[in-house]
Order: sequence, then structure tokens, then C-alpha cells
Amino acid sequence: MMKVVEILSAEEIRRTLTRLASQILEKSGHPDRLVLLGIHSRGVPLAHLLAEQIEVLENVSVPVGSLDITFYRDDLDRIGVRTPERTEIPFDLNDKIALLVDDVIYTGRTIRAALNAIQDYGRPEAIWLAVLVDRGHRQLPIHPDFTGKTLPTSKDEQVKFWLEDWDGRDAVELLKPIDNGDLA
Repeated sequence: MMKVVEILSAEEIRRTLTRLASQILEKSGHPDRLVLLGIHSRGVPLAHLLAEQIEVLENVSVPVGSLDITFYRDDLDRIGVRTPERTEIPFDLNDKIALLVDDVIYTGRTIRAALNAIQDYGRPEAIWLAVLVDRGHRQLPIHPDFTGKTLPTSKDEQVKFWLEDWDGRDAVELLKPIDNGDLA
């Protein structure tokens, strides 16, 4: 059994996305060379939400693509067979600032796989990383450029990002295991 603790409400997610979009715009100067790449699965809709917020703030449409990293993962033997999603990058990555977008960063292995995958599609001038939640426990020297919330967790906890379009609600939750003593 797991105890569920809400970390971000729908309103807090909206405010966090506004802040992240502002930080991205500030660092990029002008978003004319910026492209967003959402990592399947929850990073894709998150990238679209960020692009929408950038458009609200700057009245500029930023291209959004999606990246599947299934064949670049180093843990397929542990996670089992997966059906790959479709990588869609409808723009040239060369000399662009590619912003990788994911919901939660944990060990860094997903991002390492994404960096390897990007090389098959072009050579961006720079690659930045934006995550909604950084839960720590890095196994690789990878650090997000833009973080919505830093959330120290234990290894046996989980962080779940819920989306209205997929799940019927927007929220970020921490799932904590319940000890037998907690049930008494």
C-alpha cells in the first residue's frame, strides 16, 4: 500500500509552468532558435504546455517535437518489453537550442538515453533540460537547467504526474510506502 501526498495542485502546476517558461525565455534571449523536445510519455504533453505558455508570454510559436528513447535505454532487461512510441521531430535540429522536457528526473539515465537519441536527428547548438520535478538520486552527472520543483525523496517512493487529458486531473503526487505499523 502507498500513502499519497499531493505535491503540486493543478493551480501550482500552472504557476510552475509560467515560471519555467519565463526562465527559458530569459536564458534564450529570444525564442527564434528554440525548439522543444518532449520525452515520451509525460514529457510530450508537458513540452506542449510549456510551448503554449511561451506563446502567451512572447506571442511566438515555438516548435515542439517528441522523442522516444526506448532503443537507447540501458535498462530494457529490467523494465521488460516496451512498445516504442513515435519520435516526431518536424524541424531541423542543427544549430538550434533544443530544450529536452520531461516530467520527473531521477537517476539521469532517461536523459542520457535522450541525449544519445538526439544525435541521430541532428546537432543542436545547445541542449538544455527542463523538468517539472527533480527527485534526486542521480547516477549520472546530469542536472536540469530548469526545474519546477526539487523534491527530496527516498528510493522506495514514487513521483506521479497526472494530466487532465490523460487522467482526468492535473496533479503531482508523492507515493510513499506504508509500513505495517502505519496500518494499526
